[in-house]
Amino acid sequence: MPREFAAGRLAPPEWLVRSLGTLKPQPAPVPWPAVARAAIAMALPLAIGLLAGHPEYGALASMGALSGVIGDTATAYRMRVLNIAVPQLFGALGVTLGTLVYGHGWVAVACVTVIALVSGMISTIGAVASVSGLLLLLNSVVGAGLPMPGEWWLAPLLISGGGLLVLTLALLAWPLRSGVPERATVAGTYRTVADLLEQAGIDAEAYETARQDVTHALNQSYDVVLARRALYHGRNQDLVRLLAQLNALIPVVEAAPAAHERGRPLPPEVPAAVRALADAVERGSARPVDLRLPEGPQGPAAHAVDAAIRYAAEALAEHDPGNVDDRLGRPAALRDRARRAARNVLLSAASWRYGLRLALCIGLAQSLVSLIDVPRSYWVALTITFVMKPDFGSVFSRAVLRAVGTAAGLVLAAAVLSQVPRGWWDVPVMVLLAPMIPALTPRGYGYQTAAITPVILLLSDILNHQGAALLAPRLYDSLMGCAIALVAGYLLWPESWGTRIGDRLADAVADTARYVECAFLDPATPGVPDPAARARMRRRIYRDLSVVRTEFQRALTEPPPFGTRAAAFWPLVVALERVVDATTSARVRIRHGAPRPAPAESKELSLQLEQLADDLREDKGRRPSTPHVPPAPLDDDPPSTLTPLRREIAAARAVATPGG
Repeated sequence: MPREFAAGRLAPPEWLVRSLGTLKPQPAPVPWPAVARAAIAMALPLAIGLLAGHPEYGALASMGALSGVIGDTATAYRMRVLNIAVPQLFGALGVTLGTLVYGHGWVAVACVTVIALVSGMISTIGAVASVSGLLLLLNSVVGAGLPMPGEWWLAPLLISGGGLLVLTLALLAWPLRSGVPERATVAGTYRTVADLLEQAGIDAEAYETARQDVTHALNQSYDVVLARRALYHGRNQDLVRLLAQLNALIPVVEAAPAAHERGRPLPPEVPAAVRALADAVERGSARPVDLRLPEGPQGPAAHAVDAAIRYAAEALAEHDPGNVDDRLGRPAALRDRARRAARNVLLSAASWRYGLRLALCIGLAQSLVSLIDVPRSYWVALTITFVMKPDFGSVFSRAVLRAVGTAAGLVLAAAVLSQVPRGWWDVPVMVLLAPMIPALTPRGYGYQTAAITPVILLLSDILNHQGAALLAPRLYDSLMGCAIALVAGYLLWPESWGTRIGDRLADAVADTARYVECAFLDPATPGVPDPAARARMRRRIYRDLSVVRTEFQRALTEPPPFGTRAAAFWPLVVALERVVDATTSARVRIRHGAPRPAPAESKELSLQLEQLADDLREDKGRRPSTPHVPPAPLDDDPPSTLTPLRREIAAARAVATPGG
């Protein structure tokens, strides 16, 4: 047999290579403030516990600090309060319930299983609720599996205190740096737009990457600014100004596709002017910015970019931004959002489905360790909890990475538990281990697991004093938890293997069809959305496509057939983004003098997209009746403002055609 053929037969399958490929560290800067907070917040409780003669109390507080370190991801100070404080309350409730049922056999199994159901259901609400559900289940598992020192109320008090210590350290600079993170986020968005303009008309691939960066930056900026504005009681002029500056950037983003479409680079003074605006935003300056733009821009696209940048400069210099439209919609009152979230959790089939999957896995794990003598049995359920998180990626991929990361973490834990005596040496060891968590977390889930494993083992050993003898059982427990998650939480639920890729993409195509239909109508026509509504529609499409991209990247790590299917759909995502860009570009050209197309022409293109959406839906019974609209031969198209858009729609339909 030829060597090449034998090597090919021995090569691992491509889907497994993609899953393990996520072990390659992702490029990310080290968050030095978070690193410093982790070292202080997790080592200080240990030192205080040793001074007081109760190191186990210090270990419990450090466990709470560990939860705070994991949730310490926000930049804005008000969001840090939500991201850290709210999950700590759920964590305290979880450890309280777990402590109360510790040692009660099947009662503990039933209690933790019900908590898993509730945790899974609330995890579908959003990011903060997801972390809250995670800590609720994690701490209940630990409380039901480990004997806690002192009275039943002491463990939740100490764990909450450790998390609040992280929050206190995170908020120390708030009086001096209030509003700085928000300004930095908006300024960063301006700089990504400058990078986009720099690539326009030069490199198509670099332009696509820059446009994705702009979408992500806009999503993050609106989330940060609008979330803080929703929390703020009363009208805050700084937040209104930031929102006005963010809204003023939208015309520049809309003009970028037109500049790219003309096929010639913009003068270097154009991106430099946007970077100058970014510096002014970051400083919080309201002084006029010297743009130094070239005189007499040539062509509608260059003129549109020039006008948009000058408009943004005027918005930055405006002392009183007035009543600013929120573009993405003003956030609802907190009470209304809580009521809506509760209704969605209780009535959503996806919420119940995920809650039941998680409860089944946790119930099996707790039942198994109740029937079999497994040392530190809580580790099996802990593994399942981390692997089964719905918003953390593919269950299959996370199970693989969890096993690999735990094995790597146990190597470090073996050196610590076997060579470092318990006592005061734990403090400097924690100073070295704790910063690895925020430093390695951005680089991937496997790295985060490898960093967390020795920290948890060190803290639990301070509580139980069982040393390095349980390192090998920890690996077995992790493998057992991964196996339960794969079988009971993955293989038994075929609908969880994929992400209903066709339906998700079909919804985005249908939204794009509605955008195309109303984008070119005369604003004076009754029933036509106003410019702000159209801007919200466009931003929503880009946000949805960004989510679809994330889901596709997760699906690529799934075994066949779903990973293969995701790879087949991927070109259509790119094609749809180009359709939205072409639509925006045509709108910009019309706004700067190009003839407005007839309503029938935009309606025809909209119907073609609706037909494409119908063809993508996986559930054929849900397909609406859309008349078949054959695409006109491109060579026979009369010259029109919508000719580039027509070509992009034809390309998208060709990509979606088998063999296309």
